[in-house]
Amino acid sequence: MSAADKKRLAVGILAHVDAGKTTLSEALLYRSGALRTLGRVDHGNAFLDTDAIERERGITIFSKQAVLTLGGTELTLLDTPGHVDFSSEMERTLSVLDYAVLVISGTDGVQGHTLTLWRLLERSRVPVFLFINKMDLPGADRAALLDELRRRLDGSCVDFSAPRETLCEEAAMCDESVLEQYLESGMLSDGVITELIGGRRLFPCFFGSALKLDGVDELLAALARYTRAPDYPQAFGARIFKVSRDQNGARLTHLKVTGGVLRVKAVLTNRRGGIPDEQIWEEKADQIRVYSGAKYRTADEALPGTVCAVTGLGRSRPGEGLGWEAQAQPPLLEPVFAYRALLPDGYDAHAALLKLRLLEEEDPQLRITWNEQLQEICIQLMGEVQMEILKRRILERFGLDISFGAGGIVYRETIKQPVRGAGHFEPLRHYAEVHLLLEPAGRGEGITYASACGEDMLDRNWQRLILSQLAQQTIPGVLTGAPVTDVRITLLAGRAHEKHTEGGDFRQAALRAVRQGLMQAENVLLEPWYSFRLEIPDTCVGRAMSDLQRMHGSISAPDTTAGEAVLTGTAPAACMRDYAAEVSAYTKGRGRLFCTLSGYELCHNQDEVVATAGYDCEHDLDFPADSVFCAHGAGYTVKWDEAAAHMHAAPGRRPDAQDHKTDDAAARGPAREPYSGTLEQDRELEAIFERTYGPIRRGPAAQAHGVRMPDAGSPWDGAAGAGPEYLLVDGYNMIFAWEDLKRMARDNLDAARQALMDLLCNYQGFRKCAVILVFDAYKVPRGTGAVSRYHNIHVVYTKEAETADAFIEKVTYEIGGRRRVRVATSDSAEQLIILGHGALRVPADLFRMELERTSGEIAAFLEKNNRLKKSLNVKAALEQADKAVEASKRVPDSPGK
Repeated sequence: MSAADKKRLAVGILAHVDAGKTTLSEALLYRSGALRTLGRVDHGNAFLDTDAIERERGITIFSKQAVLTLGGTELTLLDTPGHVDFSSEMERTLSVLDYAVLVISGTDGVQGHTLTLWRLLERSRVPVFLFINKMDLPGADRAALLDELRRRLDGSCVDFSAPRETLCEEAAMCDESVLEQYLESGMLSDGVITELIGGRRLFPCFFGSALKLDGVDELLAALARYTRAPDYPQAFGARIFKVSRDQNGARLTHLKVTGGVLRVKAVLTNRRGGIPDEQIWEEKADQIRVYSGAKYRTADEALPGTVCAVTGLGRSRPGEGLGWEAQAQPPLLEPVFAYRALLPDGYDAHAALLKLRLLEEEDPQLRITWNEQLQEICIQLMGEVQMEILKRRILERFGLDISFGAGGIVYRETIKQPVRGAGHFEPLRHYAEVHLLLEPAGRGEGITYASACGEDMLDRNWQRLILSQLAQQTIPGVLTGAPVTDVRITLLAGRAHEKHTEGGDFRQAALRAVRQGLMQAENVLLEPWYSFRLEIPDTCVGRAMSDLQRMHGSISAPDTTAGEAVLTGTAPAACMRDYAAEVSAYTKGRGRLFCTLSGYELCHNQDEVVATAGYDCEHDLDFPADSVFCAHGAGYTVKWDEAAAHMHAAPGRRPDAQDHKTDDAAARGPAREPYSGTLEQDRELEAIFERTYGPIRRGPAAQAHGVRMPDAGSPWDGAAGAGPEYLLVDGYNMIFAWEDLKRMARDNLDAARQALMDLLCNYQGFRKCAVILVFDAYKVPRGTGAVSRYHNIHVVYTKEAETADAFIEKVTYEIGGRRRVRVATSDSAEQLIILGHGALRVPADLFRMELERTSGEIAAFLEKNNRLKKSLNVKAALEQADKAVEASKRVPDSPGK
């Protein structure tokens, strides 16, 4: 069989620590003929324990690979760490696996970390074979273990040592369509079973002893018989899952080829849309190595499915995709403790930082950071074992004897309610403005990004740049400076200058927009929580439950059998840090505590943590919330809580709407206050406008009253009879400019819309103008727009891809020269445009005052004419006035929103 025709598979070996994972790997290599002699972990000569520390401690710290052949199948075995402290190394390997073998100790059963591994495999959609090891030891009960696997992992776990007929019957129960096929034929083909396993609908279970080679041959046979190779595309693709260095210090990039062919001296790059230019690299693959343990063979090319190491790449990172491959998912398991690195006296901290950065390349989860204020290095770690190993690696590799201070919890921050943030960056000869919507997301979702900004407002390339730069940045919260998570960030609007905008300007504006939004939001602190399993004598249950309740834990009912009790639940990691030693003490060595990270939840002592952190968010110079504007040739800073009034891109727009404007020079100029003025000021502005842009369109009706309405057939023909004036109201602009309606909209947008409509009905009934209330509905798919009558006013919902601004501009252009038209809006750019169309503008605050004055006049009128008792409040008066207004039948609210 030619090399191209072989079935290539990457199979990972995963397990809870001490389940016998490395022993099984050794047995698989030996029984397949890849090894001539059988090594042992306890003898320090296991083939895949290549590191001296691994041989000494008897645990796997770094993932390794070995190649074995099973007939026409070339199988790359990837042995991963089992200890929870090295989970990040294991998790990175999952991205290149075709199948996994999950090893479970027959004497311990399903442990806490086993459930974590199962969840990770499910997230990565990796098919799983299970090997239940150590069945030769006392206490290993096959039936009980199989029942536990079906209960705690999946009901489709099937014993593959059963007779063929029984195996087919149990496999058929895993899928309804397969069950019908089985009932018809009484048997299942290998192809059907392979499809069930590959689709994660069937999980084969094998029982044995890896140390005694029992059950190993059956597992090997199943891996050859019931697996299939992926369909790889012709285009080149590869997934990087690890970076390491060989004994000579050469940098190795470990990857799996997932399409096409990788050849020596090929140019590789991570170039793709959304990656900033400074992070893009393009380098040659000098050498291709296929490793087996510590040894390797060089190859001229690597075919699809090959797992290999490449030299010559100096900027590659774990998780990157090459060619058609996308970036890997962010890791699920993260360090929960941060430690201060204590350097020897006189050692230069910056020199140490450069050396430690080399280790961060190999394990990005170390998260090595430099605290400029304290002039110290911080490292994030999973636990004490990883700390000990790291100290020794640093000593052996760099000759640096480092120690660590007391570890602190790694916190996260998020928000409770949606909030809008805006950032402006306009020092001299620079310009960018960004408006964002920040919304809380589900726990564990991280930060996601989207755009709701039209390309006619901001070019797509600028939009991609904004979102990609945000995605590359760790955003600190405003409570303790901890990273923000579980937030959805949507780009609503933005503005660029055709000459002065650079990519870095948008990075500044976007970060300021996020921080400005966080400053307004209700922020909460998150802390890591553990899922625990506590095994203790039943006489210690009372003590344990008391301890766990004191530690703010959530506990399930104890499971007690034969003098032993098992408690499970969740608790804050900060409270569980030293509890394992305490358990060992009060149970006299008979108790065991197993903890796995379950995720981040609300912090149990937020006020205390925030006070201790002492973070001053308003004076964080690296992440300011204030905006920078320009006037008279110089930039000046505007505080975050005052910046909204200075923004150029649609202040006051509703959070779920984007601005939809052309990028004209006037809107891109220096910071301006919103237009507001009287009729006399309008006339002065008109004169300025005409001198600058030419005469304003005027018609005979512009100065007259009582002329005929627009041509028959227009949507609002006959509105308000032959009234002398049109009033166009930008609905959402008003709602989100008036505090009472804005608060109402947070709970119920429909209610806020209804309240505005009722106010305008009363206003129209008293002022006798033609009121047209316009709402954005441009996001409604296939929306054709809608015009309806609500009592005595017209309500317009714009069509798809048409904003309220665009609709109002069109109407003022059509009738501004023939009718007296006023437009209620606080949008500066829109006010300038409608002024050019011969219309008058009314800012939101002044229009609100006009409404309130009208309401007072209505109440006085009703009081004078004894239409209501004096005891009625203004609201009742308005309702009565509403009934008195001659109006057509109420039209149901438009479905456009």
